[in-house]
Amino acid sequence: MKKGRIIKVSGPLVMAENMENANIQDICQVGELGLIGEIIEMRKDVASIQVYEETSGIGPGEPVTTTGEALSVELGPGIVSQMFDGIQRPLNTFKAVTKSDYLVRGAHVDPLDRSKTWEFKATKQAGDKVIAGDIVGIVQETKVIEHRIMVPYGVEGTIESIQAEGTFTLEDVIYTVQTENELKEFTMMQKWPVRRGRPIERKLNPHVPLRTGQRVIDTFFPITKGGGAAVPGPFGAGKTVVQHQIAKYADVDLVVYVGCGERGNEMTDVLNEFPELIDPNTGESLMERTILIANTSNMPVAAREASIYTGITIAEYFRDMGYSVAVMADSTSRWAEALREMSGRLEEMPGDEGYPAYLGSRIAEYYERAGRVVALGSDGREGSISAIGAVSPPGGDTSEPVTQNTLRVVKVYWALDALLAQKRHFPSMNWLDSYSLYNKEVGEYLDEQLDPNWSKMVQHAMRLLQKESELEEIVRLVGIESLSEADRLTMAISESIREDYLQQNAFDDVDTYTSQTKQLMMLDLILSFEEEASEAMRLGAYFNEIIDGTEEIRDRIARSKFIAEENIDDIKQIKEDMKETLRKILAEGGMTNHA
Repeated sequence: MKKGRIIKVSGPLVMAENMENANIQDICQVGELGLIGEIIEMRKDVASIQVYEETSGIGPGEPVTTTGEALSVELGPGIVSQMFDGIQRPLNTFKAVTKSDYLVRGAHVDPLDRSKTWEFKATKQAGDKVIAGDIVGIVQETKVIEHRIMVPYGVEGTIESIQAEGTFTLEDVIYTVQTENELKEFTMMQKWPVRRGRPIERKLNPHVPLRTGQRVIDTFFPITKGGGAAVPGPFGAGKTVVQHQIAKYADVDLVVYVGCGERGNEMTDVLNEFPELIDPNTGESLMERTILIANTSNMPVAAREASIYTGITIAEYFRDMGYSVAVMADSTSRWAEALREMSGRLEEMPGDEGYPAYLGSRIAEYYERAGRVVALGSDGREGSISAIGAVSPPGGDTSEPVTQNTLRVVKVYWALDALLAQKRHFPSMNWLDSYSLYNKEVGEYLDEQLDPNWSKMVQHAMRLLQKESELEEIVRLVGIESLSEADRLTMAISESIREDYLQQNAFDDVDTYTSQTKQLMMLDLILSFEEEASEAMRLGAYFNEIIDGTEEIRDRIARSKFIAEENIDDIKQIKEDMKETLRKILAEGGMTNHA
């Protein structure tokens, strides 16, 4: 193959001449070391190449060879429980091969282990007609993930031969298909270019909630399976912890966690925590259903730009098997900064704050690859990808381009608030600024599946929080004594919703995760207290009598978040005791005083 020649090196951008036979998005081997790079611009015979490795020491005159292939990921057994870098190099294997704790330049390691054997069981037999997406066999990859071997895209025909069952490597031929023109051989592995979304049969409207175990999300700002959410917030507001919590406890089959330009110690936390944590849905280690893409802030900046595409392509592959997948990108701001750096080196016309003019379309492209779909194949199986992206706006300014372009395409906005974080209120989601456009669909679903009054309770609780915000203005001006008794009760109930319900401790064994049933019982407990107290006041009890007389019961309501899931019937007892206490207050005090 004809080789080009380097004429200019500018950080991760290399320009090479004599590249007229190359195409945009081709992967190249750059320099004597054979560094991995991708062509991102062509001008006549000069190619601009984004290099995914450190380019120091590379100079003009060195050779460049194009492979003729786009940046692709290998998809097959062995991908789950792994940690890859932004271009799917397996970091543990890379470390073993290079005997170094650092990314050694020019080292080539296969993304998936070619020597490992897998137990394959066929689900089709010779003579069966197959189309793209049909499952021909299964491999039990981990204890919780059954890897379904699918017919690659663009293939249709009759199975000529297939291994019924046995132990095979990724390079062994498993089945052959007689297409219209030829006999094709297939292994358990396929490749897919990361910048192209995997095709589907059709998209469906998402309506099933993605249960996260985080009360503020599940109750007020839910996301659906197949939805998109943005988590903007300033430094220290808890974006990463929110994403970790969802990765740990969301009721999805698989999690793809992309650490995109974040600090290395955050990925270290994931690596240390996840293997030890037990998934409440399966009873196995969380790593049994997790794939990590690590491109920390000290790794090559160009690979950061590729990392979220690598993550979403892997997610699409498992979605096509019929799984529900969650993709966490932490953070898309660092990804956008990589775009800005490469755009600047290409001398493109800058847009807002120096970001490229195509920033909005790139963000939209990424989030549009999420969704609930009917996958290719004759069995019409459903799968979903829920995309949750953290955004790190400088100084917490959410009017900056990355946040605004993200909010244009996602339907859920979890606004993290620095003031709440300073008050140690976590998750620090501002209940007045955040929103979810899935509230109606999720509300209808939970009214049917959980409790007919769920939507009404949620709406009432949100009205109380909004009313509290209005009343706080009055209190700041003229003091709480100026409020009516009814308004003072609203303030007290709102405080209970904020501190006893919305505030959640990620590091407490019980409070870290709350099931939907327990959330219903906790919210019902707080709102029942409001209802009973309002009725007592209507019948003559004073606000101060109620507050003083229910101190012990209100303390029990506050501690209900620490009641373990297996003991949640204790919450019903608190409710009964609360009603009895208020009846006593009314009998002893209210009517007597008014008499």
